Amino acid sequence: MKIIRIVLGVVIVVLAFLIFRSINEPIKFNKEKKYRYAQVIERLKDIRTAQIAYKSVKGSYASSFDSLLSFIKNDSFIIIKQIGNVDDTTAVIIRDTILASVKDSLYAPGFPIDSLPFIPFTEGSKFKMQAGEIEKGKVNVKVFEVVDTDPFDKNQVLRVGSMTEPSNAGNWE
Repeated sequence: MKIIRIVLGVVIVVLAFLIFRSINEPIKFNKEKKYRYAQVIERLKDIRTAQIAYKSVKGSYASSFDSLLSFIKNDSFIIIKQIGNVDDTTAVIIRDTILASVKDSLYAPGFPIDSLPFIPFTEGSKFKMQAGEIEKGKVNVKVFEVVDTDPFDKNQVLRVGSMTEPSNAGNWE
């Protein structure tokens, strides 16, 4: 009788532990997923910002990270600075055209630009980037897409842009 109580006590403790673990594992997974995906989303937003800047200067999106990184490091934007109020008929409007570095305009000092192609929390996995043109309503539209090739959750692959729709939105938005 005493042996049965001891065995039942051990079984109860083991079952309680297994129940706790089965409840806690998905909670831990989702917490880690949320943390990792926040970093991946920030990286995808940084890539989107660079792609939009690239298109504004070059007329199309970059099809490779090499050309995108070279653009960020070496090219400049044309910025038109306006002094005066256009609505004031007596004011003198002065417009000045200046060149601003893409790198300095888009990113804070010390931003690791060379890390843009790499997916956070992976061992060197890179995003897959494509760019091209699609026809939408008899109009050719420039498009790009960047996809997480090594997602933490295989059922939720993050991407920004689309090769089938004229959109530069992320699938998390």
